[in-house]
Amino acid sequence: MLNSLFKKIGILANQDGPPDLDEVLKDLGRKIDNIFKRKPKIVVNNDSSGSGKNNGSGTGSSTGGDIPIIPILLVVFLIWLITGFYIVDQGSRGVVLRFGKHIDVTQPGPRWHLPYPIETVEVVNQEQVRTIEVGYRSSSDLAANAQELRESLMLTGDENIVDLQFAVQYNLKSVEDFIFNNRAAESSVRAASETAIREVVGKSKMDFVLYEGREEVAIRTKELMQQILDRYSTGINVTSVTMQNAQPPEQVQAAFDDAVKAKQDLERQKNEGQAYANDVVPKAKGTAARLMAEASAYKVSIENEALGNSSRFEQILKEYERAPEVTRTRLFLEAQQEILSNVTKVIIDQKSGSNSLIYLPLDQIMKNNKSSSNNSNSPSSVINLPRTESTSIDVNKERSRDAFREREREMR
Repeated sequence: MLNSLFKKIGILANQDGPPDLDEVLKDLGRKIDNIFKRKPKIVVNNDSSGSGKNNGSGTGSSTGGDIPIIPILLVVFLIWLITGFYIVDQGSRGVVLRFGKHIDVTQPGPRWHLPYPIETVEVVNQEQVRTIEVGYRSSSDLAANAQELRESLMLTGDENIVDLQFAVQYNLKSVEDFIFNNRAAESSVRAASETAIREVVGKSKMDFVLYEGREEVAIRTKELMQQILDRYSTGINVTSVTMQNAQPPEQVQAAFDDAVKAKQDLERQKNEGQAYANDVVPKAKGTAARLMAEASAYKVSIENEALGNSSRFEQILKEYERAPEVTRTRLFLEAQQEILSNVTKVIIDQKSGSNSLIYLPLDQIMKNNKSSSNNSNSPSSVINLPRTESTSIDVNKERSRDAFREREREMR
């Protein structure tokens, strides 16, 4: 039978094209039927004679020969080998086990291993970010809600109770440790997170945990969690710890709200005072600096003036010792010049006649003298008033009238 099958395949292969797979499968089916002693199907040839004879070349005729065990085993072996192909996705790793023993970790891409039961492969997503919630649950499970109440209540270092809710995100850094050293990965991460945050909160004060130290608490919790997970070789990498909510218990929430408002008012007043100080202090410092600069300038000017006066006096003294009369006369003239330069002067030239009476408009002369002194550097103004006949006649008439009035008073 095996020889006839090979001959059949050889005859088909000698033809122009490849062997017909349908014919091979039909022949294989007939051989299997012979193995299980199945009766072949009878095909009736409805020819014109109506003889009802079987077709000698029909497919249902029984054939004798040996059982084709080797081709069957070959096909089964090929199918078994094909089952060893597998694909590792991007971001995943394939852990190959040979009779349950770890032998290799495969990278992303198409891979092959010895088929089951010799080797098995477990594909693990290494870069997938997993999240656990501590102190709260996104679902509405009653059992989870009861569990979250026990998780969220923590004792601080100053013996106060706080209600903390946070989320932990993690991925894998070693698929071998994750598979072989973890029985329940989520439970391990949850237990490590509760242990870490309770230690951090237990060493901190309540105000630090609730207000200014929330970010620091999250950072310290992440570091302590990673240390705990690495100590047990879990193969887990903590990527982030996010604080969702931090508040006192509901029973004392109102009192803490009042305390928070009072603290906010205190901070606001401090900020206002600091703003006022930042506005006033620079101005005061600027004024003080200006006064100090003015005083320093005045001091320098006075010192320089005194030094100049003393130097000038020494020089004058030396000149006086050489020529006392000349020096005394020069000092007198300089003093007169300085005095007369600060007073108003009127100089009248009377060379033309001594009996002339001159009308002097002193107020107008004073104004003109002031304006002229502002416009020129001359220390004095000399006014020459010539004698005029009209002026003397008016003055004589005025004097005669005054004398006449005086006589009339005496006679009375």
